[in-house]
Amino acid sequence: MTQHHRPPLAAPTPELIARLTEIVGPEHALTDPDQQLPYLREWRDLYIGRTPLVLRPANTEQVSRILALCNEARVGVVPQAGNTGLVGGQVPFESGNEIVLSVSRLKQIREINPAAYSMTVEAGLTLAECRAAAERADRLFPLSLPSEGTCQIGGNLATNAGGVGVLAYGNARQLVLGLEVVLADGRIVPGLKALKKDNTGYDLKDLFIGSEGTLGVITAAVLKLFPRPAESATAMVALAEISHALDLFSLAQETAGRSVTAFEFIPRICIDFVLRNIPGTREPFPKTYPWYVLIEISGAKADGQAAREMEDVLGQAAERGLLLDAVLAGSLSQARDLWRLRESVSEAQKPEGGNIKHDVSVPIAKIAEFIERADRIVESICPGARPLPLGHFGDGNIHYNIAQPVDMGKERFLELWEPITTAVHELVAEMGGSISAEHGIGRMKRKDLERYKSAVELELMRRIKAAFDPNGILNPGKLL
Repeated sequence: MTQHHRPPLAAPTPELIARLTEIVGPEHALTDPDQQLPYLREWRDLYIGRTPLVLRPANTEQVSRILALCNEARVGVVPQAGNTGLVGGQVPFESGNEIVLSVSRLKQIREINPAAYSMTVEAGLTLAECRAAAERADRLFPLSLPSEGTCQIGGNLATNAGGVGVLAYGNARQLVLGLEVVLADGRIVPGLKALKKDNTGYDLKDLFIGSEGTLGVITAAVLKLFPRPAESATAMVALAEISHALDLFSLAQETAGRSVTAFEFIPRICIDFVLRNIPGTREPFPKTYPWYVLIEISGAKADGQAAREMEDVLGQAAERGLLLDAVLAGSLSQARDLWRLRESVSEAQKPEGGNIKHDVSVPIAKIAEFIERADRIVESICPGARPLPLGHFGDGNIHYNIAQPVDMGKERFLELWEPITTAVHELVAEMGGSISAEHGIGRMKRKDLERYKSAVELELMRRIKAAFDPNGILNPGKLL
C-alpha cells in the first residue's frame, strides 16, 4: 500500500490507553489536561495540540512495546524530546487522536570513553547535560544552542540541529557515530557502534538523523567528543556594511584557519532589542554601528596563540578598512557578556510583538545580496516591518526574522505571514539556497517542501517513509 492510499489512522480506544498505561505506569501516563499542557504547546504558541495520552517511558524496551501496540492499532504517535522545536514538528495536531511519546525519562549516560573521544547517552539528556558530562571527562561536545538547558539530545539529532559551532565542528549529523532507534513496529535497531569507519552498505543512522521522528524514535546515541580548547579569544567587531563580513570572514579563515570556532553576524536592531528587553545587558561600544560580527578563535594550548591570532585578524581588518571598531574580551566574564548579546536575540524579540521567522541558507558569498533584496521585498509587502537578519555567517545560515511595525497590531501583522514567507522563500530558491537550514520542516514548512523539492526527491523520501513506517503512525502529517 503506497503512502498516498493508506487508510486513515484510528483514535486510541480505552482498551489501548489502558494497555499503554500499564507499560509505563499510571504516574507516567498523563491524561490530566494541566499535566499535559507542557507537551502540547510549542514555546511561541503557534501550535497548541490535543492528545488523549502523554506517555513517558523509562527505557528503550518500553518505547518498543508502546510502538508495537500503536502500530498494530494504527494509532499515530508523536515523538517528543525537549519541545523546543520551531516548526511545529514535536506537538500533536488539534484533532486529539495522536499519542505523545516523550523521551524525557531516558536520561542514562551509558558510557564515556575519553580515550576514544566518544560517549553513549540516552535521548532524554538535555544538551547542557551532554556538554557537562563531556566536560567532566575533560572533553568537548561542541553542539551549542541557546536552548541547551531544555532541548534534549534525541530532538537535536532528529532535527539535525546546527548552532554556533557548525563552522568548526559541523551539524549534529557530523557529531554522531552510532544510534539506537526503535522502528514503528517496535523493532530495535542496535546501532550503538563507536566506529569512525564502517563501510558496510547504507548508513542507516543518517536516515534517522534529521527525519524529525517520522522514520523511528531515537533512544540513544554514540556522540563524538573533541579535545577541550585550552583557551579562546572572543571579539566583537563593528562594520559599516554586512558586505564587509565576507571579507572579514575570509581574512579570519586565512589567518587562523580551523581555529576560528564561531563567526556570528548581528544587525544593530537586534542589539537594540536585547538592550531594551533583557536586563543586565550592556552596550558593547561607546557609539552605535549598523552591523556587528562576533568572532571566536580557540587554541589547543594555553599559550596566548588564540589572542595573538585574533589581534592579527583585527589589525589586518583595520588596515584594509573592513571594520569601524572592535573590542577584544579581556576576561571570561567579558566574553560571556558579548555572547549574551547574541544568544538573547530570540528572547528579546517576544516583547516587540509579532514575529515572522525564517531559517534559511544561501551561499556565503550571497548573504549580503540576500539581506538587501529580502529587506526590499518585505518593505514592499509590509511597510515599516523591522527585519532582524542574523546568524551563522560561516555556514550561510540566516535567521531572517521580521518584527511587526511599531504602529501595527500583532494580529494584523501575522496575517501577512504567508505572503511574506512565500516571497522570502522564492528569493532563497532563486539564489540557490535552502528554506530550512537547521530548524527542519515539521508542520510549518510542508507546503514549502512540496514547492521547492524536486518531484524525484519527494518520491524517494515518500518511498523511504513507506519502507520504515508502512502504516504511517510516526509523527503523521509532519515533514511529508
